[in-house]
Formats: sequence, C-alpha cells, structure tokens
Amino acid sequence: MSSFKDLRIVDNFYQTSSFFPMPTIVVGTLSESGKTNLGSYSLCFPYYIAGKEYYAMILECRNSSNTAQNILRGSRVSLNFITDERKFFREAVRLGFPGDTTDEKMKNCLFTLEDGIAGGDNRPKVVKEAYQVFECSWDGTLEDAYLDKPGCLEGYEPPYRNFNGITSKFGAHFILKIDKILMKEKYYDSIINGVKAGNFPPVPVDYGYRDSTNFWCSAFRKPYPEKIPAKDGDVSSVMYAAKRIDPDVTFTDEACAKLTKIPRIFLKAALSQMVAIAKEEGITVIDEQALEIINDKRRKEKK
Repeated sequence: MSSFKDLRIVDNFYQTSSFFPMPTIVVGTLSESGKTNLGSYSLCFPYYIAGKEYYAMILECRNSSNTAQNILRGSRVSLNFITDERKFFREAVRLGFPGDTTDEKMKNCLFTLEDGIAGGDNRPKVVKEAYQVFECSWDGTLEDAYLDKPGCLEGYEPPYRNFNGITSKFGAHFILKIDKILMKEKYYDSIINGVKAGNFPPVPVDYGYRDSTNFWCSAFRKPYPEKIPAKDGDVSSVMYAAKRIDPDVTFTDEACAKLTKIPRIFLKAALSQMVAIAKEEGITVIDEQALEIINDKRRKEKK
C-alpha cells in the first residue's frame, strides 16, 4: 500500500495542489508611456542553458497583465532577484496584485529604480535593492510569436502557440534572451573568488502554495555544502579521448592525469574547450603548465 494520497490536480496546480519551491522575482518592463512597471513573478526559470547561440529564461504569466502586454508591445525586460527582507516580500505581493495600472502600482513603490548596463532602447530600469538582475530581450522570432499583439485584455482567441507568445486564452510564455547578468559586488566577488556558505545572498523561497488569504515565503538560511562524489576515470580513457579532439593540439600524459575527475559525459566538451583556448594562446602541447594558463584564461573570461 502506498504511503501517499492521490491529490486532485486542478488549475494553478503549483499553488493549489502542491508545495513547489520557486524564486521571487520582480519583473521590470516599460509601459506604453515609457514608465518602468514592476510586477512580481515566481514562474520564471532557466530555459536555454547550453549549446545554443544565446542563454535564455522562460517567463510564464497572464497574457492580460501589464508585464505581458508591455512585452508584446516591444519592451525589453529586467528580472530583478530580491533578498529575503520581509518588507521586500510584502512589496512583491503588493506589486503582484492584478488589475492595477502602472501609475497605481508604482506610486510610493518601496524599491529604488536605477539604470541597467545593457544599453539600447526600450529598456526598463532595474531594482537597486536586488542582489542580481538579468537584463533580457524577448525572442519573438520563435514560433513567429512577434505576430501576437497587445490589446486583448479579456482573453485571446485561438490558435495558440506551444511555448512562446500567447499560449492559451489567458496565458502567455516568453522566451527571454539574457543580454546581461548584473551582480552586486559582494556576490560577484564570491562567484569569481570562490563561493562559501557565508557569502551566499539571502535568497527567499516562495513556497508556491497559497490560499485565499496568504502567499507564503521562507527566509534565507545558511546553506551547507555536500561534497560531490569524486569518481576518478581511467587515465587511458582521457588520453584516448584527448587524441581524437584535434590533430594539431596534443595532451601530455601528466595533463591527462589531472583531468580524470571530469565526468565522462562532459569529457569531450571539456577537452574541446581546452583545445580552443590552447589555439587562441598558440599552444600546441597541453602539459601541466599549459593547463594553468588555460584555467587562468577561463577565470579571466568569467570576470
């Protein structure tokens, strides 16, 4: 006999039929008058993470919301990740209330707005209090979603798109190309120099479940590390793969020995990246010293 009960799945199942941990993001867009509009969302997740010509997030929202209408109108987007102060979550709940105009919701807004750094036209300001911001542009070319137009505030009629643009009578999905990732200096330094338990940002978790009265959020707690299990590969396997990457760049046995901890599924991609950097640096033999040069360049590129 199962230890679980079968719970009925209904609309907005992530809120009504489950406890689903999500981020708390304040989304900035430009209203028709050119004023930055902030709306709160949790259904915003990484979408393209590797192997594409750009990186992207997916945002799910009501198609009649100020945010959706502004994106359809051509506004670019700022995804502002706020910290766990209760006053910020309270403001996020207020900004998420449907039906208010931009002027109504932005009057006496708690958050401070400042210019981002991506540049270009039609960009909203970013939230100064955020610990990180993704400045984004909607890719309306996917599924020809650029053909969807603003203005249908009572719901859109079919046909609907599958994953980008107007996806249902009341819903929309937007594939947002990440143009810039902005990071406050403290957390920038921690990523560049090594993240430790004490230098994570205080990230809130929206618990998804809500009733007719409350949204629920948890404050940040100090994270704890759990070591990734090391599974050393066979040096001969690394050498075999390394010899087949590029005939103009070779790896020494000693260099291959330092690469045995790379999971086999990622080995070819890692070796290919090393070879590409080696060619840029004029290196034809990757030995232990060359590995240091390659890793140093990767660190600099990350900055």
